[in-house]
Amino acid sequence: MRNSFHSIHHRLFLLFLFCMSSILLIVSLLYYNRTTVQFHEKISDLSQKNVAQTADLFSLLYKGYDSLSKSLSNNFELIRLINETSTEPAVAYINEQTITNILGAIFYSRDDLVGIHVITDKGKIYNYGNYMNVVDPEYMKEDWYHQLQASSGKMVWLGVYEHSLIDKVEDSPVFAFGRQIYDLNEHKPIGIVLYETNPKPVLDALDNVKLGEHSQVYLMSQDGRFVSSAEDQEPDLTQLPSLQNSQNVVVEQTANRLLVASKLSFSGWWVLSITPNRDLNVELVEMKRYLFIVFSILVLVSTLIASIVSRTISLPLKKVIREMKQVEIGNFRGMVNVSSYQEINILVASFNRMVRRIEELIERVKLSSVSEKNAELHALQSQVNPHFLYNTLDMIYWMLDEEGNEQLGELVLSLSSMFRYSSHWEVDVEVTLREELEQIGHYLNIISIRLEGRLRIEINIDERWLEVRLPKMTVQPVIENAVKHGLESLDRQGILKVSILEETGVLNIVVQDNGKGMDAEKLNALVESLDRPTTKENGKMGIGLQNLHRRLQHMFGESYGLVIRSLPGEGTEVAIMLPIPQEGEHSREHSHS
Repeated sequence: MRNSFHSIHHRLFLLFLFCMSSILLIVSLLYYNRTTVQFHEKISDLSQKNVAQTADLFSLLYKGYDSLSKSLSNNFELIRLINETSTEPAVAYINEQTITNILGAIFYSRDDLVGIHVITDKGKIYNYGNYMNVVDPEYMKEDWYHQLQASSGKMVWLGVYEHSLIDKVEDSPVFAFGRQIYDLNEHKPIGIVLYETNPKPVLDALDNVKLGEHSQVYLMSQDGRFVSSAEDQEPDLTQLPSLQNSQNVVVEQTANRLLVASKLSFSGWWVLSITPNRDLNVELVEMKRYLFIVFSILVLVSTLIASIVSRTISLPLKKVIREMKQVEIGNFRGMVNVSSYQEINILVASFNRMVRRIEELIERVKLSSVSEKNAELHALQSQVNPHFLYNTLDMIYWMLDEEGNEQLGELVLSLSSMFRYSSHWEVDVEVTLREELEQIGHYLNIISIRLEGRLRIEINIDERWLEVRLPKMTVQPVIENAVKHGLESLDRQGILKVSILEETGVLNIVVQDNGKGMDAEKLNALVESLDRPTTKENGKMGIGLQNLHRRLQHMFGESYGLVIRSLPGEGTEVAIMLPIPQEGEHSREHSHS
C-alpha cells in the first residue's frame, strides 16, 4: 500500500485533484464573499429607501394627528366650558353635554378614532368612544399621564398598546397620542387630551420597513422614548448608535444585525429598523447550499479528470518499467509501443534504441570474449615456464661468478632481472617511476656491454618524481627504440638522456638521443602511424611506440601519449606525456601497492 501511494499515478492524481479543488474552493469563496458584500449593500440600500419612505409616511400621519389634536386644544368653546364653574346642576349638565357634543363631532369626523379623553386639572374626565366607559382610577400614576403633563403644549406620541390606556372596557389595540390643553387667556395648562386611534396605519407603516419576520422597527423621540408595535420590545439604548449629531440617514452594519435610521422631518424623531443577520442571510444560506452542491459536483468531475490525466502519464511509464525489468533479467527482444505525450514518446523511443544498442554490444562482447579465449589458449599452448628460465639464468650467473668472469655474470644477472620484470606483466598494471628506472638500468647495462663503452647514459630526474605511478613498460619501449634505431649503428659517442619536464598539468618524461635522427617524411609517417590500427607495414619501431601511445591514451585520455621530434643527423626526442598526480596521491598509491 505504501509503495502504491508513492507511485507516480497516485502522486499525479493527488496533485491534480489538490490543484483543481483548491482553485474551485478559492473561486467559490471569492464569489461567495463578493456576492455577500453586494447582497448586504443592496439590502442596506433597500432598507434605507424603505425607511426614508416610511419616514415620509409618518410625517403625513404626524401632521394629521397634530391637526386633530389641535382641533380640541384650540377650541375656545371647549376651553371656556372647562374653565366655567357653576353650582347649578342644570347648568353643569348642559355644559357637560356641550363638551360631549364637541368631542363627538370630532370623533365622528374620522374613522380611525377609538376614543377621546379630556382630563382637566380639577380631576374632571370627559370621554367619548365606548358607550360603557370605565375609567382607570389609578391613571394619574401612569407614565403616559406624566408625559402629557410635561409636554408643554406639544403633541406627544405615546405608542401602540394592547388596550386603552384609561378605559378598562376597551381591550382592542390602540395607538395613543395627546397634548396639553392651554388657556390662552391666562397662559396656563388646564388639562390634557388623550387620543386613541386604530393602530393599523402606524403598524402598517412600521411593517413596511421590516425586511424579515424577526426585524424590529421603532419610532424614537429626541429624549429616547420609543413608539413601537405592542409585540416588539424596546431596544437597549446602549446597543444603538448616538443619533443626536448624525445626518438624516444612518446605516450601521455589524456581525449580528443591520441598523438603518432615518430622521423625520418633524420634531427630531427617528425611524429605526433593526434586522438580525438570520433574516438578512436567508438568501445567502440558499446560495451557500447551492454553491456547496455545485462545488461537490465539480470536485467529482475534477477527480475524474485528474484520474484520466494521471493515467495517460503513468500507464506508458509503467510499460517502460515492465520492459526495463525484462532487460534486467536479460531479455532484450521486447520493445515498448505507446502513444502518449511528446516527452513520453521521446523517452520510449530512446529506451528502445538503448535496448537495441545494448543487445548489439552484448553480441560484440560475446564474439570478442570467444576470440580472446582462443588467443589465450594459443598463448598457453606456446608458453614456456618462466621459472625454469629464471633458475637457469641464475645458475649460469653463479657458475660465471665462481670462474671469476664478473662482466659476463653481470650481463646474465641483468638479463634475468629483465625477464623477471617483464614476465609479471598484466594489462594496465601500474608501477612507480623508480621501479621502471631500475628495469631500464638492467637493460642499459646489457646495451653498454654490447656497445663496448660507446654509449653514455645521463638520467636527470628529481627525487620527488620517483614515486609517480605509471603503466608498466612505459619508458622501456622508448629507450629500446632510441638505442636500436638511433644509437646502435652510430660511429661516434652516443648519448642517451632521460629527464622530466613539468608543464601545466602535464608530466613529460623526455628520452633524448644524439643518433641519426629522421627526415621530415619519415617522422610524419611515424607520427601518423601512432593513431592507425597496427599492420605489418608499420614496422617494428612503429608497432612498439604505437602500442605504448594507445595504452597511455586508453588510461589517461586523448590529450596524453607520445610526442616525437627529430632532425636528421642530430637525434630524436620522445616525450611521454602523463597527468601530474594530485598532492598526497603518491603516498596513498604507494601504500596501496
